[in-house]
Amino acid sequence: MPKVEWVPERGTDGPKVILVGVDGSATSLRAAAYAAGLARRQRSRLVVVHVRTGFTPLAGLVPGSAAVATATAGEIADEVEEMVARGAAQVGIPVEYVPASGDPVTEIARVADELLADAVLVGASEQAGHRWVGSIAVRLVRAGRWPVTVVP
Repeated sequence: MPKVEWVPERGTDGPKVILVGVDGSATSLRAAAYAAGLARRQRSRLVVVHVRTGFTPLAGLVPGSAAVATATAGEIADEVEEMVARGAAQVGIPVEYVPASGDPVTEIARVADELLADAVLVGASEQAGHRWVGSIAVRLVRAGRWPVTVVP
């Protein structure tokens, strides 16, 4: 029988750092609620990451659309931050809010690695096209550096 090498876990008894990606969608808000409950029960550090994605190249074809897309992304980020603060106050736990810009998978992975996250939670994709190109959740699972929980 081959000898199995023991690799220590980051956390000793449950996750110590829980990271949840929130984009304002219903599934991401359910993931945040689940993460908050888990963090409260485990007495874990809860970090909420909101990634502002860039606008599509096609948006540049319509005059003024880039400015509208940027303003809308800013409004969504403000709303998400406000929802996070209200939710944290309701649950009675401290929450760190980390805004980022770029590719959601890249940014969530970067923050998770920087914080040595023990768990990453995201909401299930609500877009049908992700069956073919892969959702954020699938791409995070494939990264294989932390347990990923996908909340429907």
